[in-house]
Amino acid sequence: MKKPFGILLNGIIKENPVLVTMLGMCPLLAVTTTAVNGLGLGVATVFVLLCSNFTISLLSKIIPDQVRLPCYIVTIAGFVTFVDRMVEAFVPVLYNSLGIFLPLITVNCIILGRAELFASKNNPFLSALDGISMGLGFTWVLFLMGAIREILGAGTFLAGTSFAVELPILSDNPVMLFLFPAGGFFTFAMIITIVNKLSDKPPREIGCANCPSKNICNRNITPPTK
Repeated sequence: MKKPFGILLNGIIKENPVLVTMLGMCPLLAVTTTAVNGLGLGVATVFVLLCSNFTISLLSKIIPDQVRLPCYIVTIAGFVTFVDRMVEAFVPVLYNSLGIFLPLITVNCIILGRAELFASKNNPFLSALDGISMGLGFTWVLFLMGAIREILGAGTFLAGTSFAVELPILSDNPVMLFLFPAGGFFTFAMIITIVNKLSDKPPREIGCANCPSKNICNRNITPPTK
């Protein structure tokens, strides 16, 4: 029996979908020019992960195996459409800022991956926890990247909100590189480097035997031959 607290921590730290499994890289690099953008997309993703995991877990016994992936995608797309309409109606500034990346949550490999690896094999409660966990893990990395790039690239923090702060010196001498794609890659590389240094773990070989999700995957895992 999987422990709920362990599942909740998995996505945030141990199996972080961005820092460990390197999923969701496209929105991570594209929308994190500000902290608000990162937080907004992260919260939307948490909602979709929570609802889709819970629903797919409920329906997993009646969905034919041959059409499970199309069914998962339709389920995910329904929740993404709801989020898209809500953000457009109530937070139009964020909606315009996120652009196409809000509806593209539908094809975020984190969401489909958790539906296939976890939600389809566990009860609704644990699946919901897994969705929250993975979503929060995705969100804090988005927010951190957005904050770093905004502070260094524009000299502001939480721009566009009532909590906006303009930072002295940096606002007059912004490093514009951080607002461009190259700055996104550089920032992400630095975060990965720091996390790896703090965790003090040796590099892992690529393959099923070293996958962080191997315990919930139903593949037959065989160790690599030397």
